[in-house]
Amino acid sequence: MLNFKEMPIPQSASAAFSAYASFATTMMLVRSVTNELLPPKFISFLSSIFFYFFGSVSSQTKFVIEESSGFTFNQVFQAAEVYLRTKISPSTDTLKVSKTPRQKKVTLSIDKDQEITDYFENFRLQWRFVCSQDERNGNSREKRHFELIFPKKFRDRVVDFYLPYVLRRAKEIKEEDKVVKIYSQECQFDDDGGGGNWGSINLDHPATFDTVAMEPELKQFIIDDLDRFVRRRDFYKKVGKAWKRGYLLYGPPGTGKSSLIAAMANYLKFDIYDLDLSNIYSNADLRRVMLATTNRSILVIEDIDCSVDIQNRQNEEHFDRSSSKFTLSGMLNFIDGLWSSCGDERIIIFTTNHKDRLDSALLRPGRMDVHINMSYCSPHGFRVLASNYLGEEATQHRLYGEIEDLIRDMEVSPAEIAEELMKSDDADAVLQGLVEFLKRKKEEQRKAKEEKASEKNEEKEEKEGDEIEEEEEPEPEPEPKRLRIRRPRRTGYGYRGRGRGRG
Repeated sequence: MLNFKEMPIPQSASAAFSAYASFATTMMLVRSVTNELLPPKFISFLSSIFFYFFGSVSSQTKFVIEESSGFTFNQVFQAAEVYLRTKISPSTDTLKVSKTPRQKKVTLSIDKDQEITDYFENFRLQWRFVCSQDERNGNSREKRHFELIFPKKFRDRVVDFYLPYVLRRAKEIKEEDKVVKIYSQECQFDDDGGGGNWGSINLDHPATFDTVAMEPELKQFIIDDLDRFVRRRDFYKKVGKAWKRGYLLYGPPGTGKSSLIAAMANYLKFDIYDLDLSNIYSNADLRRVMLATTNRSILVIEDIDCSVDIQNRQNEEHFDRSSSKFTLSGMLNFIDGLWSSCGDERIIIFTTNHKDRLDSALLRPGRMDVHINMSYCSPHGFRVLASNYLGEEATQHRLYGEIEDLIRDMEVSPAEIAEELMKSDDADAVLQGLVEFLKRKKEEQRKAKEEKASEKNEEKEEKEGDEIEEEEEPEPEPEPKRLRIRRPRRTGYGYRGRGRGRG
């Protein structure tokens, strides 16, 4: 046992420094020998005991991270819940086990009064989950918070680096485990407890960019545009624009607009908010619904040209600017006005079968930034569909070339071809049936074109006949002109005529 009273007291600064160096060297040697001889778990156990008994001394700092901050959730608390699941050690005695329908696997989390040790940049941090009962106002409810204890000298590093790291890592973990959801105002179910104006279910749509039947150049353009959008947060902030992107999908029915939206959501792992404008009765109603959406989401308004009769702001006589009416101006304010900044990393998608029916104010850049024409099926689109439904060997079938030629010379939607490909598991029967279907449809289209051309010619002939009748109609005969005889004027000297007057 060391007897500090018997130790000589240094009489000079040099002696004091020499004693300190000797002590420091001895402690480093002891630490080195300890790390070599004792197992790491045993060292951690000893540290925990020391920390437990001496953690409240002034050399330690405690952060209390409550579940809520005022009337909103505390993001640090939510991040800590997610992050600490990855730090659970085998020595933890009590764990909570849960799984919701949206989660891919079972989740383990720490129970109340359990502790977890974490290390960051070579210093130690101790987390503790605390639950208590709040008896205020006569209502008993559980109050939860985390306690984070660490050496006081690392306070700035914890605030500036460790906690931001926890927030960032929690976000990455949630993205890895995220299940894409589709929200609707008609859906009353939400197993995440979101409530509010939207209910949701899992988006189990299997569409991906690999399965969407469209031209490869257009497909790659969309992928590149999405990638550029999600990585340009700082760019949007620098140029002073809301971090959002608008897409207009237009084209005939059955050309894959909904499938493309699902592929975009699955690619980005963005939730979808399906907004039905027929349920919106005023601008105030729209504002309340839009504010309930989250970041990193896709707002979809399908068939915008026929879903609701929006007041046209160009009709000044009947235009009502009050919030008691749902107006085009109110919608534009959420797409590209001040209210558009109430959220980040959002995509807005309009779909329509008739682009020409939309107000030009909806279509300009800044509102609908990208216009994508979803046209009829092309030979490449058929290759994707045939591979999806029948396998890659279908592209080598004897009828494949004939089908490509038929598709190239006619208008047929991917949905129609997909329906034919689903009629049997026998590739020969399916492709033969598809050839017959395409021939019938091509003949119907030819007859329809001839009838349309015939009707146009008849209208043209009728118009020309009307013009000829107007030209052949006799002009009314002009009335006969009356002859006017000029009589000589009498004067005092006789009359004035061509000859010389008489006196």
